[in-house]
Amino acid sequence: MSDFGAQSMTAALRRVVVRQPPDALPNADPKIWNYSAPINLKRAREDHAAFVALLQSNDVDVLILDDQGTKFPDSVFTHDASLVTTAGAVLMRMGKTLRRPEPDLHEAFYRKIGIPILGRIEPPGIMEAGDALWVRERTLILGRGYRTNDEGARQLARILAPLSVRVMPMDLPYGAGPHSCMHLLSLISLIAEDLALVHLPTAPVRLIQLLEEQGTHILPAPSAEYQSSNTISANVLAYAPRKVLMVAGFPKTRLALEQQGCTVTTFPGDELCLKAEGGPTCLTRPIFRC
Repeated sequence: MSDFGAQSMTAALRRVVVRQPPDALPNADPKIWNYSAPINLKRAREDHAAFVALLQSNDVDVLILDDQGTKFPDSVFTHDASLVTTAGAVLMRMGKTLRRPEPDLHEAFYRKIGIPILGRIEPPGIMEAGDALWVRERTLILGRGYRTNDEGARQLARILAPLSVRVMPMDLPYGAGPHSCMHLLSLISLIAEDLALVHLPTAPVRLIQLLEEQGTHILPAPSAEYQSSNTISANVLAYAPRKVLMVAGFPKTRLALEQQGCTVTTFPGDELCLKAEGGPTCLTRPIFRC
């Protein structure tokens, strides 16, 4: 594979890695995995298939992560276990200990398709890519919380230093506590370089100031839908500037985006996304944007 590198949240999405909801998903204890309810595998796969079809209809090359490690229910959320730069992939070390084997799945896949491994987060560092927000090609904001710690941020900064990437950690809110999924991308989605959908009550002040300084318009995420969806309404995937995919059922958020000139397409996510705490961004590991 010759084309890789995704140091952007909004440049045209050319290639992603996804994983079909694994066989273990319906057997995952909601209390252990922090799901809101047991998951029906057939319906979850239907939701996922609808999402993949939308990606493909928008000229995104969708690669399927090999069907191995089926005992890892959260591996459907391919965004979190790795980060792909113009120099290769960085393998995470998951803050959610149940997810610790997932980066090995990503490593094997990258080696198979010819993407070099640039580095790996090692103990005692923890880092999940759901806490990584590219605000410019060489500026990466990290959410410092229960899924990413100071040592993980330091290691990632060292790995990315040869690429002249500035890594800026920022504290995340407590949210629903250490067992919930509060990533940085749980409270912000970049829609274009000059537009961000943000749940302002939980956003770091430094992040808002940085975005405003670089001329990014802050679009407040409607709070009622954000709360009722357990953050999923604000998890919106830009496959090109102002062209987004989001979970169906949040008309106020959709209208707010459309009023900013966005093309919004929705897919059903009640079974997979809402129950398992992961939106469309979480379901994709971008490996090439340009």
